[in-house]
Amino acid sequence: MPYRLFVPRTYDKSIQYPLVIWLHGGGSAGDDNIGQISLDNRLGTHFWTRKENQDKHPAFVLAPQSTGGWDNNASTGLSDELKLVLDILDIVRKEYTIDPNRIYVAGQSNGGIGAWGLITKKPGMFAAAIPLCGAGHAGIASRAAKTAVWAFHGEVDDVIPVDFSRKMVDALKRAGGSPRYTEYKGVGHEIWETVFKEPDLEDWLFAQRLK
Repeated sequence: MPYRLFVPRTYDKSIQYPLVIWLHGGGSAGDDNIGQISLDNRLGTHFWTRKENQDKHPAFVLAPQSTGGWDNNASTGLSDELKLVLDILDIVRKEYTIDPNRIYVAGQSNGGIGAWGLITKKPGMFAAAIPLCGAGHAGIASRAAKTAVWAFHGEVDDVIPVDFSRKMVDALKRAGGSPRYTEYKGVGHEIWETVFKEPDLEDWLFAQRLK
């Protein structure tokens, strides 16, 4: 699986750094190792690497590229694609000093499905998740009840209907979780431009730690 890794410019191996995994949307699937960090996915990867953001929260950003979908949200087990993502994460953690309590996952559209998949099928590993217009397996949402989640969806999404996010958020709440949920009224599928203008998104994410 191709992947890109951003290393903080001030990296010091004596310091533990947070890491953000970005899972791209379906339109960026392939093996060119560029689609997952460009076009619709540029914000999802480059938001965290902006100088002003790195100055405040120096962090690694890992952007793998799948040749197809990230996850089957009807399954209760990790897909082959998500297993590869975790394999890559293991490689990165062996080479760099990553804070095990501040590993995050975010993704949009098909990547939002992958983000939900990782936190429900690998509970206890991720401190927080930001699924954009995604979908998950509500029947196993309780596994992620202790994970900090901020989910986003457009009310009139005609690609991945908004009910998918609503059901995941409701299931987390029923299981004792405290997810944040932002639904954009009258907005369709392409919400990333709006999401990455949320004023406290970055501070919220990097404040999250495994308990």
